[in-house]
Amino acid sequence: MSGVKTHSWIDDLNVYVSGSSKVVGAQKAVKLSANESALGPSPMAIAAYKAAAENLHRYPDPVYHDLREAIGEKFNLDAKRIVCGVGSDEILKLACRAYLKPGDEAIYVAHSFSMYPIAIKSVGAVAIEVCDVDYRADVDNIIAAITDKTRIIFIANPNNPTGTYLPATEIERLWQNIPDTILLILDAAYAEFVDADDYEAGIELASKANNVLMTRTFSKLYGLAALRLGWGYACKKIAHTLDKIRDPFNVPSSAQVAGVAALKDLDFEQKAISHNSQWREWLSNELSALGLRIIPSVTNFILIKFENKNKTAADANEFLLKNGYILRYYNEQGLEDCLRLTVGTADENNELIGLLKEFLEK
Repeated sequence: MSGVKTHSWIDDLNVYVSGSSKVVGAQKAVKLSANESALGPSPMAIAAYKAAAENLHRYPDPVYHDLREAIGEKFNLDAKRIVCGVGSDEILKLACRAYLKPGDEAIYVAHSFSMYPIAIKSVGAVAIEVCDVDYRADVDNIIAAITDKTRIIFIANPNNPTGTYLPATEIERLWQNIPDTILLILDAAYAEFVDADDYEAGIELASKANNVLMTRTFSKLYGLAALRLGWGYACKKIAHTLDKIRDPFNVPSSAQVAGVAALKDLDFEQKAISHNSQWREWLSNELSALGLRIIPSVTNFILIKFENKNKTAADANEFLLKNGYILRYYNEQGLEDCLRLTVGTADENNELIGLLKEFLEK
């Protein structure tokens, strides 16, 4: 019996590998592997989430009116051009479903979010990886990879897992040099952490272009990773297309109200931004002082490169795990000599540096 068969491209598809969350044998586990919020969610978001439990028997608002209005007000956007999903991942997948078919090509950059090739290949399209330069996307390399089969270009800006970014002028240059038949997706999951003057998340470009989609998330700064809430912004035609193919009631009521509350808690938002900025700089300085190479980051994480063959990233990862600290070890994507560290609480950051110092001095 042959059984039910699937598409060949599904058979060959890799499964997304997330960071570890547990340590076998450790009394405590400090998870600094998933770029989660160091301060957790807003108290206002928690209260809204708890209140939503009284209405679990009701279906969610299918068009998430209040959430779209809150996002539109927060970022001065046309609410009708906003589409929400189960994390920004769903928006990326919807775009692939809408604009790719078997044989089409989509471009992504090496050392970027590993969901891109998975989403591309899941619809039978061809994932084209282009080289970055010093862990940053290179516009010229991307342009050179475009063919008459290219339909989508993915740019994580800022980039995960390297923490680097492209200035607005480079994003504009890329857009100016691609045909309007190619959808440019700007994944700005970490935009809220960036304080560089030459950065723009993609709102300006998505507002004027008919082939740009910006995606954002509530999982990082707003600390709502467990609720899986993301959104995208594009021209009305693209937003309407994605809205047509999403699942009905895809955003739960609890996620909708928590998202609205999180956007309104400006004091907590600023507290989270300030905490990240302070400790990202502190960690960068401390790691550099230990002789480790860091990739300059504008996000809530730092990519650490271990260049001493006697003190490898794999060895450091094993040592940290034995002491209950979980970082993201990249034994794939050509980053086998790196660990990615999420900014944690003050105590976690201090203890982590102490452990790395102990490891390097052994």
